[in-house]
Parts: sequence; structure tokens; C-alpha cells
Amino acid sequence: MLRLFVRSLLFSGEESREVMQEVAIVLWRKFDSSLDRMSFRRWAFGVARMEALAFRRDRARDRHLFGDDVAELLGQEICNESKGLERQRNVLETCVEKLRPDQRELLQSAYQPGAKMKKMAEELKCTSMTLYKKLHRIRMQLMECTQRELAAEECL
Repeated sequence: MLRLFVRSLLFSGEESREVMQEVAIVLWRKFDSSLDRMSFRRWAFGVARMEALAFRRDRARDRHLFGDDVAELLGQEICNESKGLERQRNVLETCVEKLRPDQRELLQSAYQPGAKMKKMAEELKCTSMTLYKKLHRIRMQLMECTQRELAAEECL
């Protein structure tokens, strides 16, 4: 999310990579272990914003840059969007916890890096198609659960 935020403020991927290196250095040097997850996130986004603006200021002669007002607007939009994505991620984690243990285990196995459906199907003594259908049903459960939870949050 931080990388996406920085990328939204700058003209190219190369510039955002350069700024992300500076952001990482600042975060590493000034890290405060007493920050909770949300405080750290706000702090990290603030550091990223300041580094991006400093980079843009240093490169102000380039006529391809957005004005500061546009960069600020884009930054705010990305911040708002990232909050929504964070909320969706939290709701999804809650919904995954509501799955039966066997469903959770199947889901985690299927999404491990390098997971092979054919091999998993053999281990579970079922066909690949059966495995795909089981995963599809689990994903549908998760989708319905997240939609229900998000709708309930909006009503509050």
C-alpha cells in the first residue's frame, strides 16, 4: 500500500522506487517500537508523503510533474482507498476465522506459493475438478461473509 501511495504521487516507476528507498531508510532510522499498527501506518504514510514531496521539489524543473495540489489530491485519495482496503482485509481475516478448520486448512494449502492443484487433489484422494469446486464454494462463502460484514459495518 505504501508503494502504491508513493507511485501515485510521482511520474514514473523509477522515481517511486528511488523515493521508496529513501522512505525505507527514514523508517528504519526513526522507527519507534512503541507505535501500534495503525499509528505506524499513519506515520509511514506521512514519511512517504514528505519524501515524495521533497523528491518532487528537487525535480521541479521537469515540466512533466503534477502540481502540488494534484499530488496532494492524489495522495488523499490513495490514503482513503488504502483505509477501505485495510478494512476489507480485516473483515476477510474475520471471515476466514469463521470457516471450519478443514476449510481453512484447504484454503491455506491452495494459496501457498508453488501449490499444485493436481498434487493436492492426489493427497486428498479426489479429482482436481472436485478440489476446484470445494475451493470455489469456500471463496463464495468468504465473499458472502465479507459483503455481509461490510454492510453491517456501514449500518452502524
